[in-house]
Amino acid sequence: MTNSLSPVEAPYSPPIEAVLAQYPQQNGYILTLFRTFANSLRFLQKCVPNLLDSESPLDLRIREITILRVTANRNCEYEWGVHVAAFSKAAKLTADQIAATRQTISECWTVKEQRLLSAIDQLCAASTLDDNTLAAFQSDWSTEEQLEILALCGTYSTISFVANVARLPPEGFAPHFPS
Repeated sequence: MTNSLSPVEAPYSPPIEAVLAQYPQQNGYILTLFRTFANSLRFLQKCVPNLLDSESPLDLRIREITILRVTANRNCEYEWGVHVAAFSKAAKLTADQIAATRQTISECWTVKEQRLLSAIDQLCAASTLDDNTLAAFQSDWSTEEQLEILALCGTYSTISFVANVARLPPEGFAPHFPS
């Protein structure tokens, strides 16, 4: 079966090249995911808002817990592994916590983090929060933080859908899901 949603290879058209130049790269390497986005200039320009900037109201740890849980819930080993490789150390996530992003809520998290994981699980399953989870979510996070968490859940669901439908294998530098 031919996969029409495949990574675009260089040489890129000038408009695609201009947008890809704005994406993160390591020694000129552009992630397979970003090259898959390049199948559509519109998608490449608009799909992934810059939620990974330093102006986020969330600290890096909360942002990465959110991303890892969403990509784990969406069974997206590709994006989960990229974020583990790129951000888990700076986010001060332990090996147990990284593994626990794929499991039921564990005691390795703070109470506030456990409530966040529960909210993310409900959002991924039902696109809403029950009354108790909503009350905790609103108590734990400012309105701006709530919106950022919701935006991360939506964005990384979309990213997971793209990576999964494109059947992207994990990047060579990225870990796989724990067994």
